[in-house]
Amino acid sequence: MDIWLFFIFLLATFGAGATGAMFPTGEWYKALNKPSWVPPNWVFPVVWTTIYFLIAFAAARVATMEGSAYAMAFWALQIAFNTLWTPVFFGARDLRGSLPIMAMLWLSVLGCLVTHWQVDLYAGLAFVPYLTWVTVAAALNLSMVRLNPDQPKLELDKI
Repeated sequence: MDIWLFFIFLLATFGAGATGAMFPTGEWYKALNKPSWVPPNWVFPVVWTTIYFLIAFAAARVATMEGSAYAMAFWALQIAFNTLWTPVFFGARDLRGSLPIMAMLWLSVLGCLVTHWQVDLYAGLAFVPYLTWVTVAAALNLSMVRLNPDQPKLELDKI
């Protein structure tokens, strides 16, 4: 594994994660109805930091390997949807509008798991916690839509 590639991919993941700082949860999120099983707030940065290290590791392992084109394409796709979800959910407060993004994120992470696994076992395994977490996040997103059916999204001129 090329350490410089690892740091480049890690920088990309933390770039995606920076949207969390740009669009914090705030009082709006605290006031939403949430399912009883929502994880405590401290869990989110711990899990995402771990996931970002794992997927940077996976990308750095396979990037230079023969047959990694689809793995890297799915990696790019998942980081794009990862980056997009937070501004839609927390920035625009569009609970319903974030669902298709979450669905595409889930599919692209599944694509990463499969295609990375085909190239390198350890790279594929690195995506298992991510797919697990995105499954929980998708269920949470859907639950939030159901529990807050009348939640208005933020007008675009107020973002």
